[in-house]
Formats: sequence, structure tokens, C-alpha cells
Amino acid sequence: MQTRNKILDDLSQLMTNAMGMAQGAKTEAETAMKSLIDRWLADHDFVTREEFDAVRAMAQKAREENAALSARLAVLEANAAQQNT
Repeated sequence: MQTRNKILDDLSQLMTNAMGMAQGAKTEAETAMKSLIDRWLADHDFVTREEFDAVRAMAQKAREENAALSARLAVLEANAAQQNT
């Protein structure tokens, strides 16, 4: 009985170690793949989501300023037209 328990204990320890190694290999593979993808994206000039959102916010602000300036110009032109008549 003692020998059988020792064999099962050894087998259990072996399986535990194998699972630990498999988890380590999985983590290492994920890290390598992420690094490869990040490098590929950088080489092809893709932007991050944060960069895209920042530029989109800048464009929205510019559109709003443009609309405000257009409205102001229309008022000024209307006033100038009234003064000329």
C-alpha cells in the first residue's frame, strides 16, 4: 500500500509540475504574440484607440468652432449689408 501511495504521489506531483510548465508556456506564448502584433502594427503606422479618440475630439472641436465662426460671419455680413443700404 505504501508503494502505491508513493507512486500516486509522484504521479500527482508530475502532473502538477506539467500543468505549471504548460501555464508558463501559455503565458510566454501570449507575451510573444502580443509583442509580435504590437511590432507589426507599429511598422504599418496603425494608431491606437487613444490616439484615434484624441484626433476625433480635436476634429469635433474644430467643426464646432467653424460653425460658430460661420454664424458670426453671417451676422457681420448681414450688418454690413444693412449699413450699405
